[in-house]
Amino acid sequence: MLEEVERWLTGRSWSSADRPLNRLTEARAADPGRTTVSVVLPALNEEATVGAIVATIRRELMERVRLVDELVVIDSGSTDATAAVARAAGARVVHRDAILPRIPALPGKGEVLWRSLLVTSGEIVCFVDADLRDFSADFVSGTVGPLLTDPAVQFVKAMYDRPLGDAAGQGGRVTELVARPLLNLHWPQLAGFVQPLGGEYAVRRSLLERLPFPVGYGVELGLLVDALHTVGLDALGQVDVGVRVHRHQDGQALGRMAAAIYRTAQLRLSRGHLVRPALTQFERGEDGFVPRTYAVDTEERPPMREIAEYAARRAA
Repeated sequence: MLEEVERWLTGRSWSSADRPLNRLTEARAADPGRTTVSVVLPALNEEATVGAIVATIRRELMERVRLVDELVVIDSGSTDATAAVARAAGARVVHRDAILPRIPALPGKGEVLWRSLLVTSGEIVCFVDADLRDFSADFVSGTVGPLLTDPAVQFVKAMYDRPLGDAAGQGGRVTELVARPLLNLHWPQLAGFVQPLGGEYAVRRSLLERLPFPVGYGVELGLLVDALHTVGLDALGQVDVGVRVHRHQDGQALGRMAAAIYRTAQLRLSRGHLVRPALTQFERGEDGFVPRTYAVDTEERPPMREIAEYAARRAA
């Protein structure tokens, strides 16, 4: 297995500099019908950062060169000016609850990504988190690049350094403590992914519409594992885009993320029943430690191609 991972790392790990923009625009021009690109930003109360991300993608990848065809921010119920800021910067903004209204929306990032397939049209879909600072267009062009230039590649994740404050490489705590051990122990073929939980990745629509989507924080692990089983390791890749700077969660929020990710792995290992889909954490109160219990995400959305509205839209 180690030899397979090393072979994959050699053949399916790249740098964003390996595919300059002129090469990507030439690839698009050679096959315009199959290389349309949609960029999706899931956003919840990200007014401080979403505008700069949208403006950079629009300026660098839609105006200076024509690499991205549509740029959509899916607002999952922001109470700040996220929607207005994103719209002013040049994105099309769609509220989560306006998509597929016959199915009530559940809270969670995966829910937003799943619904985004109904309001985008690109044959390549690129997801970008909306809390990134010092954003570079390489996050998009880097991950989209292998899909434009190699028809065998179907799923590409960004890899990067994740500083935590002034400490280089100390971000990604849930990755190192939960996701990486799970992948190495149970899906060792995926051990070569540097950032398996990263929110920046590009996927062919023809693959995405076949995959179930965990509605919460487990979505990245779930999609990666299911993509492996659906199209195989050699259809997956990763691209080095430099450094990712973003807002960091507190320890308790990370605990809830970790529980959701473990649950996603558990379902894929056994498809059995959870004994207790809840996580109890503790906060110190006036009289000692107070328990706080949170539900762990237990919902998944079916593959989008099973949704009648999506099938009708694709047929049209």
